[in-house]
Amino acid sequence: MGAVSTVAMVHSEDVAWFRDGPSLPITARGAAAALARRIGLSSHRAAEVALAVTEAATNVQRHAVDGALLLRVVRSGDEAGVEFLTVDSGPGMTDISASLADGTSSAGTLGIGLGAVSRLADHFDLHSVPRRGTVMTARFWPRTVDGRSVVTSQNMSPAAGVTRPISGESVCGDAWAVRTVADDGDPARPTLLLMLCDGLGHGPLAARASQAAVRAFHDTSDLSPEGVLNAVHAALRGTRGGAVAVARIEPAARRVLYCGIGNVSGFLLGDGPRRALLSAPGIVGAHMRRLRTFEEPLPDHGALVMHSDGLTERWDAGSLPGLRGHSALVAAAELLREAGVRRDDASVVVVKGTW
Repeated sequence: MGAVSTVAMVHSEDVAWFRDGPSLPITARGAAAALARRIGLSSHRAAEVALAVTEAATNVQRHAVDGALLLRVVRSGDEAGVEFLTVDSGPGMTDISASLADGTSSAGTLGIGLGAVSRLADHFDLHSVPRRGTVMTARFWPRTVDGRSVVTSQNMSPAAGVTRPISGESVCGDAWAVRTVADDGDPARPTLLLMLCDGLGHGPLAARASQAAVRAFHDTSDLSPEGVLNAVHAALRGTRGGAVAVARIEPAARRVLYCGIGNVSGFLLGDGPRRALLSAPGIVGAHMRRLRTFEEPLPDHGALVMHSDGLTERWDAGSLPGLRGHSALVAAAELLREAGVRRDDASVVVVKGTW
């Protein structure tokens, strides 16, 4: 029998992107408070979420260029929490430590400062490059009566991703999913199975295809990349179909197995140049060539990146100092900020810290 993984998978449900504008703080605060109440956070915890979102949104609104805030639900087992993410294209922070110091708050905010936001959150991460932009994430779980989080930071999910709909749409036609595979390897570094689907086109019909792919991914018992793709292919018949890639990350064997059809990009990041993972032409759900799985060694202390063609491939992780030291979510959001295009649905997922 395989060992039981001690790594918790955190699954996200995208709720809404809020673009920069005069009403951003008020709109985001109201949405955050309503979302926190809906998933069952206490009134006190919901107020803390609303306060933190207001501070972050006001910073974006007053100081950022091309800023946006993502608000969504996250789930770990039976627990649900709220997560927000801010992304902007500048001006960036020259002194992050000073920005997080107590008493430092942007003019016009509630005055609690980003340092207080980081303490209210159960997980907080921030990466900023001067003249390029900033990404900030904060996650809020329910708290016990003595103030402890019900989900520990030691069980942080090693995989995280972001989806963003094309401008003018409220739903994204891209989706991703991750699951652990029980095996006899190190339970702290389990085998992971990861899928990204780019439903053809945009809007609700593309989203229908990608969500069908997610369901098939979780339901299939064949956990090889080719087996998953075959299951997704069957599930997508009758839909628009899509581009799909599947990666099986095996830390114990120090390898990744990768199989893709269509225009999904995969890369391995390490100390040297990034290594591209190959996909074949075709449309999953319509016509696929004979599947072929490629094997690549896992780079030391590296990361796996997968994204749809809503991101260009002209990004360079080396130009973002310190990025590999941050969470998978911050890394995914930075790549979206660097390479995402508004004229297409966009999705990016990053896996790191498991090998």
